[in-house]
Amino acid sequence: MNSPSETVDALFDGRLTLYQSRAGYRFSFDTLLLADFATIRSGDRVVDLGTGNGVLPLALADLHPTIRVTGVELQKSLFDRARRNVAANQLESRVEIVAGDVRRWNKIGAAASFDAAVCNPPYRKAGSGRLNPDTERQLARHELHGDLKDFLSTGSFLLRAKGRMAIVYPALRAVDLLAAMRHAGIEPKRLRLVHSFAAAPAALLLAEGVKGGHSGLEVLAPLTIYREGKEYTEEVAALIAGRRV
Repeated sequence: MNSPSETVDALFDGRLTLYQSRAGYRFSFDTLLLADFATIRSGDRVVDLGTGNGVLPLALADLHPTIRVTGVELQKSLFDRARRNVAANQLESRVEIVAGDVRRWNKIGAAASFDAAVCNPPYRKAGSGRLNPDTERQLARHELHGDLKDFLSTGSFLLRAKGRMAIVYPALRAVDLLAAMRHAGIEPKRLRLVHSFAAAPAALLLAEGVKGGHSGLEVLAPLTIYREGKEYTEEVAALIAGRRV
């Protein structure tokens, strides 16, 4: 059962149930964009670094019925809620939530033990911007307990050779992301910019790299979230419902 401090939300047209804090961390639209963008293959073992409420592992398990997903979370409150969300959706056989710190990669799993990694890492540098008074939101947004290089280094350690890592990040920090991926040995291979409206500057960047991959970047057509009037585009409406167009 949920407490008065939580909401119970539906995802993918009600296929998934999600407990979330009313005042603390709540998953963002970025998570659904990443679930749709990441290259996931049949039978993959996938790790989500900084899983929060466990939304991304649940979404991936729903979209790809043959995979197994491990979500890694540092904050105990989110770790506990993520495990409850897995149980609420009866996905314990394919989704595991583990406590872990991305700065201690060798404590999370064995080297080269995953086929794919995903993450929606904190993107505000420590000391920049206003800190949210809620601790859950602070750690989700600011690089207080791990920065971009920590997430990428851990992903590189956990991935097998030619394994894939997909990330969602602010478009403003695109150069930082691509440079850090290459430095971690994850060669950027696919990139997609996300725009609120067709004529608006890009707000987000979806990037995927291959561990030990050769150079060569495919820049995909941009993704636009809204039509005029703030109606979702057909592609975005489909991914919110957990469908592919």
